[in-house]
Order: sequence, then C-alpha cells, then structure tokens
Amino acid sequence: MPLLTDRPHPDGHRADRHRPGRLYTCRYRCGDACAAPVPNRSDNEYFGAVLQRAISRRGALRAGAVLTLAVGASGALAACSPAAPAGSTGPAGSGLPAGLDYETVPVGNADAVTLPPGYRSNVVIRWGDPVVAGAPEFDFANQTPEAQAQQFGYNTDFCGVLPLDGDRLVMFNNHEYTIEPLMFAGYDEENPTETQVRIGMAAHGLSVHVVRRDPATGEMTAEADPLNRRYTATSEFLLTGPAAGSALLRTSADPTGTRVLGTLNNCAGGVTPWGTFLSGEENFNQYFANAAAVTDPAALARAERYGLTEEASERKWERVDPRFDVVTEPNESHRFGWIVEVDPLDPAATPVKRTALGRFKHEGATIHLAADGRAVAYMGDDERFDYVYKFVSDAAIQEGNTRAAREANARLLDEGTLYVARFTGNSPAAEITGDGTLPADGAFDGAGEWIRLAAGTESFVPGMSAEEVYVFTRQAADLVGATKMDRPEDVEANPVSGRVYIALTNNTDRGTAGEDGPDEANPRAENAHGHVIELEEDGGDAAAEGFAWRILLVCGDPADPGTYFAGFDKAQVSPITSPDNLAFDGHGNLWISTDSGRALELPGTPAGINDGLYGVSLEGETRGRTALFASMPNGAEACGPVVTDEFVLISPQHPGDLDGASTENPQSTWPDGPGSQPRPSVVNIWRVGEGGRPGRIGM
Repeated sequence: MPLLTDRPHPDGHRADRHRPGRLYTCRYRCGDACAAPVPNRSDNEYFGAVLQRAISRRGALRAGAVLTLAVGASGALAACSPAAPAGSTGPAGSGLPAGLDYETVPVGNADAVTLPPGYRSNVVIRWGDPVVAGAPEFDFANQTPEAQAQQFGYNTDFCGVLPLDGDRLVMFNNHEYTIEPLMFAGYDEENPTETQVRIGMAAHGLSVHVVRRDPATGEMTAEADPLNRRYTATSEFLLTGPAAGSALLRTSADPTGTRVLGTLNNCAGGVTPWGTFLSGEENFNQYFANAAAVTDPAALARAERYGLTEEASERKWERVDPRFDVVTEPNESHRFGWIVEVDPLDPAATPVKRTALGRFKHEGATIHLAADGRAVAYMGDDERFDYVYKFVSDAAIQEGNTRAAREANARLLDEGTLYVARFTGNSPAAEITGDGTLPADGAFDGAGEWIRLAAGTESFVPGMSAEEVYVFTRQAADLVGATKMDRPEDVEANPVSGRVYIALTNNTDRGTAGEDGPDEANPRAENAHGHVIELEEDGGDAAAEGFAWRILLVCGDPADPGTYFAGFDKAQVSPITSPDNLAFDGHGNLWISTDSGRALELPGTPAGINDGLYGVSLEGETRGRTALFASMPNGAEACGPVVTDEFVLISPQHPGDLDGASTENPQSTWPDGPGSQPRPSVVNIWRVGEGGRPGRIGM
C-alpha cells in the first residue's frame, strides 16, 4: 500500500527504514510513513542558512546584532526557573525532588511491566473487556463487530481521568489503531473478510468508562455505569468552528459538511480545565485509498502533502465502505485530522471535531490558560520535518458549573487564532555540527515567534482563504516559513512553572541526501533517538506571540558524547530513546513515555531495550536527571501516562509486536500469561506504604 510520497524525490532519495524489532506497528499505525520520502517538500530555510548569509553579505557586525537579540531571549529562559514550589523537597536525605524518590529501574527486555521495589500494579481494563452495559465477555476466537463496538478497543494510547465522587473517576481512552495480523488467526492481509474489516472499524475510536480505586489496596477496576460508552469509526461526530460547512468538507453522504462518521488513529490528547477530554486524529491518511487516480493538480498536491495512500490501503476498508476511496469521495479525508472534544458527563452529546485548531497529523492537544484566562491549546504534527502549533481562544474560561458557563466553555475552541512556530537559534551554523556537540555558548537555545495563520474567517496566509488554512494547515504553515521539526509529538505546559515542553521523537532523515540538515532546534543529523525542547512564553503568558527556548534533553545512550541531559551527570541517568507522550505530576516534574526503545541497543541488550516511563527533574541540582520508572512488556510502546501522588496510569500499546510475531507464535503473552494472546491494556501503579496500604508516588 504505497503512499503518494513513495514517489522518488527529484534527487532519487528513497528512505527505506523499519523500526528495529517492530513487525507490524509501522505499517498499521502510520502506513509505514518513515519508510516513505518526506511529505514536506517546502523549501523553508532553517536559521543557520539565514545567519550564514547575514555574515557573508552584511558583515560580522550586523550578524552580531542578530546574535545579541537571540541570546537575550534565551537568557530570559535560563533565568526564568522559579524557586521550587512549597513541599517540593523529597524525603530527608534522598537528595531528590518530591515525586521522584524511587529506585531507578534497569532497562531490559522482560515481558512484564517492571517497577521499582515497593511498587505494585494491576490491569484496569484490556482490549475486549466489556465497556457498555450488556457487552459480552471477550472471546478471541469468536469476535464480532457488534461485540467489539461495546468492548474496550485496541491499542489504547491517550488516557485521561477526571474525579466523579468518592473513589470513582471517569476514564477516557483513545484506541489509536488496529494490528489485524495479531487480532485474527489466519488473517489474509490481501483479502480480509468483511467481518474482520468491521471488527477493525469497531476497535478504533474512543472509550469513556467509570473506574473505582480502592483506597485500602490501591487497586483500580472498571465498573459498569450509565456514563460508559464507545465511539468507533462509524459513530457520528459533529464538525464545528470556522471551517464547518465548507465546500471542502462536504460529501455525498453529508452535503452540509457538518457531520462525520467516525474518528481515526486517535493518538494523544488532553484534559481541559472545563472538564472535557481532547483527542488528536493522527495518521488518518493511511485509511484512504487510490489517491494516485486523482487528476486535479491542486487536489493531488494536497493529497501528497498529507501522504494519502496511492493505491489500496493496508486494511482494505475501501472495499467495504466506499467513502475510504478518494476517487469516490474526494473530500472524505478532509474530515479527519482534527482535534476531537468529548464531554464525559453527557452521554447524549455528540462529540465534536474542532476545525479552528487546524487539520494535520495531530499527536494531541493540551490546554494551558493564558494570564487573562483564555484557553491556549498546544499541538504537534507528528511527521518528519513538520511543525509545532498553538491556538489561543478569543474568550476566557467561565468559572463555575452553571449552564451559562458550560455553554460558553463549549465554544472556547471554536473561536480564536491559530499559530505555527518558528524557532531561531543563537549560534553560528558552523557550530551546529550534527553530532550533538554543544555550541560554544554551551546550549542549544534561542528565540522564536508564533506566526498567525488564521482567526475566524480571516486568513493571514497570502493566497489561501481561512477555510483553506484550516483544512490544509500544513500547506499554510509551509507558506509562512515555519520551522521544520523532528517529529513533534506531545506539547504540554508545566502546571507549576508554566514552561512548555515539546517531545521531538526522532527523524533519521535529518541531514540525509536531499533533506534539511541540522539546525539549533534540531541539532542532530540522522536523529534516531529524539530530543525534548523547553519553551518559555514571553512574559510567562501562554498567549504571547514570542518565546525563548532551549533543548532540555538530547536522548540516547548516556555513554554517547552526543547526548545531553541539561548538564546533569550522565553517569546517573537512564538510557532513553524516542520521547513521545509527556505528563506532569503535581510537583512540576516531567514524565516521558517512549516509543521505539528497540532502536537503542546497549551492551547486554542486542535486541534493543523495552520502552518505558521516565521521571525527569526540572529544577535545582538534579535538573536533567532522567530515571526509568516503569519498563513495558516485550514489543509494547509506553502510552498515555497519568501521574498523581496516589497512582500512575500507563497504557502498554501493541505488546508482542516483534519480528516473527503471529497469533500462532505470539512474542508476548502479557497481560494474561502463558497460553494467551497479547492484549493492549491500561495499567494502574501505586506505591505500597506502611502496613501494606497505598503510599504516595515517588516519596
């Protein structure tokens, strides 16, 4: 199932990469995007090239002025670290911040969720477990679409929780994608049955369900409740915001351009201050087939920029539902790639896709409030050489639980301004060597700006209408010269300090033939292990249009001189690769879950390390200390971390996806043990305190 971007570059370059150890994930999650040439063929320049011309054409004095401005901005970031919040010191004598005083877990390859001494875990819910009242128990050998539509979906990614009453919480989960060869015995990849296709559709989407935490034991269990529900690839969603009703979103089934069946490839997300959940539609492009048959040049260019599948899709859904054939329904793909908002407490409400937040491969969206109470959504486009975005609402959040406040907050993400980021380094291009060596000033850092793309019906992009900006946001960002990043995934503000953190997962095409080379914000060529950027909005206000930034972590093997952990002693940190999801605890510590641990081979781990959840200190003498807290089962990615003082939730995704895996030869038997098939699940972790009762995490 080649993508349009599989067509060779003009220079003949064709990346052909496969994540080490992974047999199916690359194909079924993202259509093997990393094995295709980069969709972004724009010629946006990185700052190094601009600075070099400044030096050669305008003289060293003029360039020095440019550098002085950039250094001033980054200096503000260095000085912005606030005093540690009250109660942030760990137990006496530990020397570690509160929340991070646990024994580091060694990296490895155990087929289990491996935890520090003194911690326990239980599986909250797994693929196939009943969600809706009356749903049948899971039967691997006798699955049906009707049962799956009422059961917990496959490959849970983002997880969010909100308190209900007493010991109960409402939990929200994304079901990002399916791996049919690991779901069905004897699966024929070229000829799936209609039943298998419809089970796959039902296994995508979202779950809302109630869970209860036992305060005496620490265990968390799923409960039957009227709030419980599933949304699948055939559930109804409402398009809202400035692009809703656009001719670009109309189809034969929906001539209004306002109602969509399904949500696809939901990756990360966020919990809003007004009590809803957000979900990002990411690699939707792979579900749409036959884009090579598109004849209109503008439509073809748009299809290429979003990487639509050239011929048959991987899952062959177009054979069962013609809306996945872009020739039959040329606008259907435009109805995916949005941020979805769900009200967990109103089962009757139709979930909405917020067009004001733009359309691209949304990893997710996380909300931080500006100084005046406006909602700011931070977002990453998970593609090599794509961009970081934010949205600032026009209105401020309304406090309280009145009907008027709820109605006002329900419109917050429909009216505002959409921005894309441009990062400027403050070091000469010659000092960005591509091997991770720090420039002369001792940091990868600089300044940046948020470039306006659209607000309401007004476009700030020459040659594009506002509707076109929202629907073809990638092309709008190309035109304004946004900075090409190394797969920006989760972007999240620290609730304690307000600083914003960006997970750049990896980009092995950086600096290869025909592709952009390293720049200060993406300083490593053939970046296999990723990095994390720390960003400070001007004046500490999330609504600002300028920022300072610096790289916090350059990930990989600490023994590699090209890695960096904020200056912390690398002999005391854990190996880490491919940062993906981010979370913060109540103390302001950063938590990172990883994707692609098998890409990092260390002595004693010739097959690479398992993915995991890591705690990172951000303040004081331990700033940059990165310590593995939980290692995932074999083949599983770490997803959806939720970190509180009482519990941690983590969602091991695609366990058993290793070379040689099949239903006849499973490479993992987690979580149910020998003789079982692997099942993606949500795991609850807690610390055992005095008398066997639950203690506080990391303390």
